[in-house]
Amino acid sequence: MVQSLTNRGGSAAAIQHHYDVSNEFYGLWLDSSLTYSCGFWDDPTLDDDLEKSQQKKIDWHLSASGATTGKRLLDIGCGWGALMHRYVSLDPNYHATGLTLSHNQYQHICSLNIPNITVYEESWIVHQPTTTYDAIVSIGAFEHFARPEATLEEKISVYREFFSRCQQWLKPKGKLSLQTIAYGSLSAKDKNMFIQTEIFPDSELPRPGEIFMASDGLFEIKTYRNDRMQYGKTCELWLKNMRRQKLLIVEQFGEELYRKYEQYLKLSVAGFYFGQILLLRFEMQSLAF
Repeated sequence: MVQSLTNRGGSAAAIQHHYDVSNEFYGLWLDSSLTYSCGFWDDPTLDDDLEKSQQKKIDWHLSASGATTGKRLLDIGCGWGALMHRYVSLDPNYHATGLTLSHNQYQHICSLNIPNITVYEESWIVHQPTTTYDAIVSIGAFEHFARPEATLEEKISVYREFFSRCQQWLKPKGKLSLQTIAYGSLSAKDKNMFIQTEIFPDSELPRPGEIFMASDGLFEIKTYRNDRMQYGKTCELWLKNMRRQKLLIVEQFGEELYRKYEQYLKLSVAGFYFGQILLLRFEMQSLAF
């Protein structure tokens, strides 16, 4: 069955199940920018500085997307807005547009009232820009575009629709910087049902080859990185932060939520370190002239 317009490209209910637990909850174990994705650990001097690793990751995506050579950036799955905030702080002429299906994230960004940032509580599937973008970044959203029951053909179809729309929204030869978790040695039939049902319901990881297939003829892949070890380290630091804040988390949000997220992060650390799941980063350039 083909997904309807309301759930193709991501289910709002599934996103809100995870990301709308509480902004305060995430604030207790993420870095101060509330960046909830893999950091960039290519510099040994970073040690365990989570905040600096997240800024390096953001800067890598801004560079890979060519955002700093233009003035209009689209962030698909913008989280709590850290990348957009970083971008507009670089130049008063820069403007960032963010898309999120999380109501809490949308409210948080709106409450900051940052000039030159526009955020929409909507999916890319319904987004209708009024003009082209100079660059597009999407970090940690691609995992939510397909549903668990989707066939290979349906997955490729929704991924290709995403790439096609990105190409249409970009200026000629514009670039997309994409970051996503993907299947490694783990197969879809052997995925962890605790994470599938309790943590990220209604979501499905891509396989690397599916991204190549879906973008073929639309984007040239300029850079392809598998940084799974870097995500293992990021999850390890989140887990340490969570355990450090255990008493406060349990007091404010309950033992059950703490145990659930502790288990999820432990499984994630192991999954990335053992190669069951991957962390992919792409620099992609539109083939449209």
